[in-house]
Amino acid sequence: MPAMRIALAQINPTVGDVSGNAAIIDAAIARAADAKADLVVFPELALVGYPPKDLLLKPDVVDRCEQAITDIATRCNGITAVIGYPCRSDRPRGLGLYNAAAVCRDGNLAHRHVKHLLPTYDVFDESRYFEPGPPVDLTELHGTKLGISVCEDLWNDADMFNRQLYHDNPIDDLAAAGAELFINCSASPFVVRKHAFRLQLFAHTAKRLGIPIVYVNQVGGNDELVFDGNSCVVDASGNVIAHAKDFEEDLLIVDMPGADKIQNQKSKIENRRESPRDGMAAVYAALVLGLRDYCRKCGFGKVVVGLSGGIDSAVTAVIGAAALGAANVTGVSMPSRYSSDHSRSDAQVLAENLGVAYHTVPIEPAHVAMDGMLRDLFGGELTDITAQNVQARLRGIILMGYSNQHGAMLMTTGNKSELAVGYCTLYGDMAGGLAVLSDVPKTMVYELARWMNTDACPLRVELGHDLIPGGTITKPPSAELKPDQVDQDSLPPYDVLDDIIERYVERHDPAKKIIADTGFDAETVLRVVTMIDRNEYKRKQTPPGLKITGRAFGFGRRMPIAQRWNPRG
Repeated sequence: MPAMRIALAQINPTVGDVSGNAAIIDAAIARAADAKADLVVFPELALVGYPPKDLLLKPDVVDRCEQAITDIATRCNGITAVIGYPCRSDRPRGLGLYNAAAVCRDGNLAHRHVKHLLPTYDVFDESRYFEPGPPVDLTELHGTKLGISVCEDLWNDADMFNRQLYHDNPIDDLAAAGAELFINCSASPFVVRKHAFRLQLFAHTAKRLGIPIVYVNQVGGNDELVFDGNSCVVDASGNVIAHAKDFEEDLLIVDMPGADKIQNQKSKIENRRESPRDGMAAVYAALVLGLRDYCRKCGFGKVVVGLSGGIDSAVTAVIGAAALGAANVTGVSMPSRYSSDHSRSDAQVLAENLGVAYHTVPIEPAHVAMDGMLRDLFGGELTDITAQNVQARLRGIILMGYSNQHGAMLMTTGNKSELAVGYCTLYGDMAGGLAVLSDVPKTMVYELARWMNTDACPLRVELGHDLIPGGTITKPPSAELKPDQVDQDSLPPYDVLDDIIERYVERHDPAKKIIADTGFDAETVLRVVTMIDRNEYKRKQTPPGLKITGRAFGFGRRMPIAQRWNPRG
């Protein structure tokens, strides 16, 4: 293979904004050309943004994409561009669309590669829209045979998965056909610890086949999904020789050595290699990017959050300030007759630490009024759960009123643990525009909060002091909807609860296996999994949330509401 300069265009497209995305692509092609690149590669469906969902059912969307690709190709002179886009298939039957990668050069659409493996698990639903393409489809550039693949085509290595999801392996087929360089256009969402596995997969595949891999991933937030970028190049020995930034747009210029330089060990090419974040740093970056892009792409410039003095609202407020700036965040404290003094003071200190606007609106007058009105309606005293939910819903009215009055999106503060077992109130604390922590388990919320008070957190470094009051982190979690209430009155300890949720929701382990593997009390496990199943109706009505784990309570988990599955047997 001769030496080649390749540009990895890690862009942040907006779903459906074909003209805007085309302008971003044009600008990246121009920058790559200025850098003397031979080839510039873009992510999967870069022109329409991923995931486009049912926009693909609109003929106008596909028409605009095909016209935009034709127009972009006319400007590809002296450089070759590989661009992900949807196009009409050439088959007389079937769904009529391909998920394709266009090869644009010499002013023309010279070639297109069609995605072969169409995922339908978790958040992916590509067989709803696309026809699979042929697994073998090579193109050539400067005498090098390029094996172009699209995202999932690279994820079917028999050695790396317990069970292959597909009968075919397009990468092996491309190698058998003579590919000398793999190009993979991806839209691979962020999941905790996923990038480490990506690198293992790429290294194993490249080394096994003796062929380098160029991987270009989308970056940015689109609805529930956050894309982490982390585009990279792996050489034929499985070494990462170039790595783009994570969680931001980047244009990574990579010099691929020719055969003479590979043999000459003294002639080494130094490409840029960024260090990807992991752990809480990656979770924080994903949540900040997801919130920022959700607001930007939906047209919100400001957010509001209810500040209870608790851990969830504190972490949500920090993410809001990091994503949009303190000037665009408002915190509202809504104390009740049950709110502790330390919760009230912690909420105010948090707001002062972050520099966000802060207001106090006691709910006591409305609480007294509602209590009287409902007693007349019910003919007596409110039940315990009714009385608690009235308070939560009064707070929802206040926050949504602020949102309507000021055009600020309400950030919902509930975490994954609460959402799993229904420890939340419909039309109360579940009200809002985006559930920032809905895929963050309670134990991780605490871990993230402690991390936010270290110098690893960029906002903490910027402000020069701790962000979250120590008392917020150390006090027992409580909804404070009745006297002396703590979460563990009705829930197992969060470390136990989160372990059960992770096994039941993400791994799909049955209750009996969870009991056997963990040694947890059988009745506790059965009660938790029953609560998870029973509260599907609540989750169907929650705001969209940002996915960071292998299985979120969102559009990737499709459970029935009216069902009678009994985990007890």
